[in-house]
Amino acid sequence: MLAGARAASSDEGPQAGDVPVVLVVDDDPDIRASLTDMFDSVGMKVQVYASTAALLGDTLPNGPSCLVLDLRLPGSSGLELQTQLARDGIDIPIIFITGHADVPTSVRAMKAGALDFLPKPFREQELLDAVSDALRRDGERRHGQRERDVVRDLARHLTARETDVLRGVARGLLNKQIAYELGITEVTVKMHRSSAGRKLKSVSVADMVRKIELLDL
Repeated sequence: MLAGARAASSDEGPQAGDVPVVLVVDDDPDIRASLTDMFDSVGMKVQVYASTAALLGDTLPNGPSCLVLDLRLPGSSGLELQTQLARDGIDIPIIFITGHADVPTSVRAMKAGALDFLPKPFREQELLDAVSDALRRDGERRHGQRERDVVRDLARHLTARETDVLRGVARGLLNKQIAYELGITEVTVKMHRSSAGRKLKSVSVADMVRKIELLDL
């Protein structure tokens, strides 16, 4: 990973946990101070950086976060940082702020996954709304990823036949239809389905279906 940017590991303690963090990268010290005051005033935790290199050299939060990123920066630009983070597999919502906005650049940033592109000067509430939305989305993404990780860990204990049966369940097939496709009896299908449900810790049919969807069978 270039310049050492890394996500915090889960064993670094609860202080990083699920506390939302706004990361600000802007080379203007007045902008950094202003944004720090603004986010502090509404109870948002904020970390500021003067360059992309400073961000890439730090440990990134392991809880919900978003990046408020200036477009033009000394050294690596905001767009280059966006590309680098994507290349390193770091999924973080990005909101661009810039005093040099143009349509082609904004289109490029949005196509690459940026959530918003705000020209300076912008209204404080406009940025706060964009950041709140970004933190909500990142929180939901992280929660979904944790769920997938848990279910995939449980699924390691499934047998090949149990997985076959679950694929039929995922397609909405009845037990007798699954039995016909697999060339086994309906009783055997019920047995495998019940066993798979216990291994996935499913509490209902709906819960089983949701977990099957998380497995992408």
